[in-house]
Amino acid sequence: MKLNIEHRTSYTFNKPIGYTIQELRLTPQDGFGQRVKNWHVKASGRASSHTDAYGNISHTLVMDAPHQEVLIIASGEVETDLDLPPNSDHLALPVYLRNTALTQSNAQISAFAASFVVQGKTADKSVLLSMMHSLVQSVQFVKVSEENQQSAIETFTAGQGLSQGMAHVFIACCRALKVPARFVHGYCFNPITNQIESHSWADAWLIEQGWQSFDVANNTESNGIHVRLATGLDYRDACPISSAMSQNESSTSFRVLVHSMEQSQQ
Repeated sequence: MKLNIEHRTSYTFNKPIGYTIQELRLTPQDGFGQRVKNWHVKASGRASSHTDAYGNISHTLVMDAPHQEVLIIASGEVETDLDLPPNSDHLALPVYLRNTALTQSNAQISAFAASFVVQGKTADKSVLLSMMHSLVQSVQFVKVSEENQQSAIETFTAGQGLSQGMAHVFIACCRALKVPARFVHGYCFNPITNQIESHSWADAWLIEQGWQSFDVANNTESNGIHVRLATGLDYRDACPISSAMSQNESSTSFRVLVHSMEQSQQ
């Protein structure tokens, strides 16, 4: 599948502000079944590129002159559903067993995860798939236009959540089972609506299989409808844009457009 994507984000302010600093994680990379044919990130102000601790390509955007708008456009073409291995990860696996405020489990989450494993056995892919299928029966996926930092405990307790929150629950379950897991953020193409949406899912590391991807919100393994942008311990590490701005009232809008899509046999 070939996807031509344009991700446009704008911030507007009711009066000029003095500075904006943003971290942009909007650049896909080759691997995990995807190949980037071309990709560009354009933004108001100065943007410098670097690779962060998780291997994500990030841009630091700085605007230090008075401004009332910030515009960010990421666009390009990505091929998916290819036979390409995961890209390299230089961090030690124990890093991905570390809990954060967003992926911390509680007694209920730990008990839920433990119910899928025979005592003394190691969780394998069949266990994680069963856990995912059961999780979507307990937590309903809710689609909204805005993302938020919904924790695993908040999502599991509420019985509903965004894709971010559902990924956090799955990661908390994996880590409770001593399975390294990480958060993934990117895009998910909906063939019914012919639209692509900002979306989150999870990777889990399994012995002799390496990183395997689980889209909990859609109750499926990651496949050709996904384009990954960034990974980390949780949403805060992998969110597309994180900001530090002068205090002011503002409005934010974003949209992700698919200009064309064609099915192709690889």
